[in-house]
Amino acid sequence: MASELQKPTKKKRGFYVKMRILHKGRQPDKSLFFKYYKWVLWFSFTLYFLTSFFITNEPIPLSKIRVSGSQYSLASRVLFESVNKTSYKSKPNPASFKDLKIYIYELPSEYNEDWLSNKRCSNHLFASEVAIHRALLNAYNLRTFDPYEADFFFVPVYVSCNFSTVNGFPVIGHARSLLSSAIQLISTNYPFWNRSQGSDHIFVVSHDHGACFHAMENRAIDGGIPEFLKNSMILQTFGVNYKHPCQDVENVLIPPYIPPERVRRTLEKAPLTGNRDIMVFFRGKMEVHPKNISGKFYSKRVRTEIWRRYNGDRRFYLQRHRFAGYQSEIVRSVFCLCPLGWAPWSPRLVESVALGCVPVIIADGIRLPFPSAVKWPEISLTVAERDVGKLGKILEHVAATNLSTIQKNLWDPAVSRALLFNDHMEEGDATWQVIDSLYLKLDRSYRRSKLSSQ
Repeated sequence: MASELQKPTKKKRGFYVKMRILHKGRQPDKSLFFKYYKWVLWFSFTLYFLTSFFITNEPIPLSKIRVSGSQYSLASRVLFESVNKTSYKSKPNPASFKDLKIYIYELPSEYNEDWLSNKRCSNHLFASEVAIHRALLNAYNLRTFDPYEADFFFVPVYVSCNFSTVNGFPVIGHARSLLSSAIQLISTNYPFWNRSQGSDHIFVVSHDHGACFHAMENRAIDGGIPEFLKNSMILQTFGVNYKHPCQDVENVLIPPYIPPERVRRTLEKAPLTGNRDIMVFFRGKMEVHPKNISGKFYSKRVRTEIWRRYNGDRRFYLQRHRFAGYQSEIVRSVFCLCPLGWAPWSPRLVESVALGCVPVIIADGIRLPFPSAVKWPEISLTVAERDVGKLGKILEHVAATNLSTIQKNLWDPAVSRALLFNDHMEEGDATWQVIDSLYLKLDRSYRRSKLSSQ
């Protein structure tokens, strides 16, 4: 021990310092100040490290967060493990959000966690309902565990993870009953829904026609938005620039979900500004003989017309079958067709932007997400459905004139960032844009209205 104290190694230095402080008999004291200052110094260091350990941005364990009178534990172990798998620290709130606070409801696992047993639930095109929930769980400066200081209330219900065993598509026939049950639960166990009639409550509805909950537009319109949602705020992928029953509710238009890590992997293999040897690209459903379903044709026969006119055209790379590596084709393409399906929006919009391929939007009247952050007219082309037959000439003209300007705008990293959701919200990303939009709706906050009236 004596030799260790005399010649401390780097590994033993902490122990050596401690022993020198504690064993004051090793050296003679020269004054009262000298006698006690080491104790003060040691105590200060100890207090500093203990304080640093306990005062952190780490979330309170979900199992310990409860609201008085509630019999349910918070969202989910699966979600909690996912959002805490890395030790990121949330950035301070952007100045524009000021003291905005969001409370995330406690719900039993059948409303969210149980659906995550299918991995598709968190990475398919409707998965923004999962992604936004995860990002809010991690937004430590926005999230509050005290519902009485909340401006908005987030209701985490996953309704698009019930996949068909026949074709694998999401089946949403249960959506209305599941959401109705969740509202019954929170209105019974908490006072916040009833005091505002749900006007400060937020739901994610990322389906073809929003809260109308049907893929077919005519059936969606017939069903309409359920009465129990009409007073709330809906985050939805469906949007048109004309009056439509399926957006007749306070809403924020959001992009469809594309896994950001998949985009990053693609760009690691083929950079954004790399060689693009495909002029016009589309891979997806294009019916040769479109079926009449209840008086409607898929894509209003636009995709059929694309196939008929341009299949075999060397400028167009058209594929009707699925391919898991299709992003590698997008990143090689100059123009990417984004025609409507049953609904006007498409995940191809996000993938094209994120992978640097100029989106060619063919969906009359479509409303696009986050126009203040994404200057769509500067990064994309819009072609009327009736002009599909002129696509070749239109794209040739753009390629010969202002293509480089469009690509320069498109390849700005801020553009793709605004359309991608991250588990940990980043300034400017899709969740950040959602919060920015919600901040403009603070007049719907019950708490704010009470404060302003005092």
